Amino acid sequence: MAKWTVDQSHSSVGFEVKHMMVSKVKGQFDSYTADIEAVDLTDLTTAQVAFKFDVASINTNSADRDNHLKSTDFFETDKYPTIDFKSTNITKDGDDYKVTGDLTIKGVTKPVTFEVEYGGKGTNPWGVVVYGFEAEAKINREDFGLTWNAALETGGVLVGKDIKIKVELEINPA
Repeated sequence: MAKWTVDQSHSSVGFEVKHMMVSKVKGQFDSYTADIEAVDLTDLTTAQVAFKFDVASINTNSADRDNHLKSTDFFETDKYPTIDFKSTNITKDGDDYKVTGDLTIKGVTKPVTFEVEYGGKGTNPWGVVVYGFEAEAKINREDFGLTWNAALETGGVLVGKDIKIKVELEINPA
């Protein structure tokens, strides 16, 4: 098994959620680490993947909202500083993959499956081989204890339950 590293200057870990039932708020985690081991990334089924997202690095382009998300109403970053994902099973699905693993948010661990699209293999201008992947999963935030919400006068709620997690990765040999 070879070790691989995420090129964070060409990667992102983001999310989106419905706001007031009519639009979407998008954000990302600016700080994260990844442990990736695989025989060959052209066959992701040989891989073991683990991520840690630093919740304090959450960035939705609104300092007030980010601070609220870090509070006890949501992530409670003082007590739960990271969101963790560790793969448990990777299967090939046509040209793409399904990566199933344990996702831990706020001390609650649930299985989650990411739909992963293989973007390809290339060589950067410095002669380093790079691989590209895009992954997406949908979770119900309330399953992980993220239950804060506010009712709207017009009906509905301020924050949707479903969260789309979107990950874009460029991976290099470690």
